[in-house]
Amino acid sequence: MKPECSRVMDSLGGPLPADLSSHVATCADCRSLLGGFDALGGAPVAPLAPPAPVAPSPGLDAARQLALKELATRPKATPWWHELLVLLAVHAVVLVGGLLVLGRHGIVGNRASPLAVMGVAALTLVLVGGGTYVALAPLRRRWPWTLVLLAAGVVAAAQVVGGSGLEGRPFLDGMWRCMGSEVALSVLPLAATLVLLCRTAFQPVRALAAGLSAAGVALLVLHLHCPDGTARHLVSAHLLPWLVLACVAVFARSRMPTRNHAP
Repeated sequence: MKPECSRVMDSLGGPLPADLSSHVATCADCRSLLGGFDALGGAPVAPLAPPAPVAPSPGLDAARQLALKELATRPKATPWWHELLVLLAVHAVVLVGGLLVLGRHGIVGNRASPLAVMGVAALTLVLVGGGTYVALAPLRRRWPWTLVLLAAGVVAAAQVVGGSGLEGRPFLDGMWRCMGSEVALSVLPLAATLVLLCRTAFQPVRALAAGLSAAGVALLVLHLHCPDGTARHLVSAHLLPWLVLACVAVFARSRMPTRNHAP
């Protein structure tokens, strides 16, 4: 490479002096170098056009407007325990009303010992309150199935063991009366429970606890009122409808729409 070739390389992109221009006219390498440089950098590069603005989707805009409207209506979230108190109040009203309606001739018709009646009633009452708490409390995302099933099993066993063993009415007559009363008394607690459960994401264990709690109000009323304490009556007319109603609550909740998918 000649010294002039090095000077040509240093002068790329600018005008060449007269002596270098005459050198390029006689040097094939320099002509090729200048031709390649002109081919690469000679054409000006057009600046990139700014991206066109993307129009917001109608669905996203509608969701945004709905969220802003909801925030304006309820700028502060309602504490979860408000719903717990509402549901417990419904249970208390049904419990007192059921005892007054069925117990016109005496609030407590259970002929077992007072200690047994009070013990079973206390366990059932704990189930009602605890099941309502498990159903609505957001303090824990997942509750273990064993806890709910164990609580149901303890209450069921206590109902049978704490029975008086005395038969007050013919089997079929007493069974249909108690089953009908239990279903009727469970309508309002189950309806209120399902409405509140739809405000959170569906979880079967929570729905089961809620169903056991709601139907447990009627179970407690029958435990105090019913004079029939035989095992077959308690199982067929008290416990079986209670469990069926709890399963119905789980099935109904699984088919109902969720208004909020928060846990």
